[in-house]
Amino acid sequence: MSTTTRTARATATEAAPIAPKKRLALPTYYWMVWPAVIAFAFFHTVPVLVGLFFSFTNYAGYGSWNFVGFSNYVNLFRDDRVLNAYGFSFWFAILATILTNVLSLAIALGLNAKIVARNFWRGIFFVPYVLAILIVGYVFQYLFSNSLPKILASIPVFRDNILTDPTWAWLPIVLLAVWQSCAFAIIIYLSGLQTIPAELYEAASLDGAGAWKQFTAITFPMIGAYFTINMVLSLKGFLQVFDHVVALTNGGPGTATESVTLLIFRGGFSGGEFAYQTANAVIFFIVITLVSLIQFRVLQRREADF
Repeated sequence: MSTTTRTARATATEAAPIAPKKRLALPTYYWMVWPAVIAFAFFHTVPVLVGLFFSFTNYAGYGSWNFVGFSNYVNLFRDDRVLNAYGFSFWFAILATILTNVLSLAIALGLNAKIVARNFWRGIFFVPYVLAILIVGYVFQYLFSNSLPKILASIPVFRDNILTDPTWAWLPIVLLAVWQSCAFAIIIYLSGLQTIPAELYEAASLDGAGAWKQFTAITFPMIGAYFTINMVLSLKGFLQVFDHVVALTNGGPGTATESVTLLIFRGGFSGGEFAYQTANAVIFFIVITLVSLIQFRVLQRREADF
């Protein structure tokens, strides 16, 4: 090897940057993280795995049990009560999601405008989110069963106690859920609206674009990510509706307003169907996951690129 070649290689070696040594996390980091990991595994992961195990048995929540394979899962698709609960949950969730996002976006647009006492009204609209929904639900129950039949006696739907009407008992649940959920959705939409540059609206106004055109061409596309978040969180939350139903109708009249979560709770903890309803919970988890993934995939296609 020539002297020139050796010199060139030595120069290249000296010029090459020295890779920094990989630093290990401080011991304090592990002392802070591991307790949280252990607590999460103990209170979440282990119960989930135990429940998944018992879903393949005939365990009633007490006494002995035997393996039954996939019988619980097969029987779920033959159970009319389970299918009706899924039908009610999806009908309720879709309707409540649409109403929540339409009203929340409209209110957020109004609060984002230059109105008097804007911060005050923002606080007012957020109040329902911090209230205990079960307690508020009992207040709504009194209103729908006692006050509204007297105030709205001229309206056939509200003339009697609507909570005992199998056809319309879902309506108070939707109204309560939308009233409570709009608070969080409004905050999300307000955060999105504040990211839109005012120059875009000024340029659109100079081009002759009206309010509706500005909303469809600027506002809605620019808050697409926030719309996606609200839609996914709303539908996921409404599919798991529980407190609203318990407070207003307790699943009645009959099983007209029985949600999937209420059915799982009733059958699993007091109906001797622990394993059966655990299998139902597993199916419900898969359904919610698939619905959320489909929502993300569909809605993210229409989000504007910043």
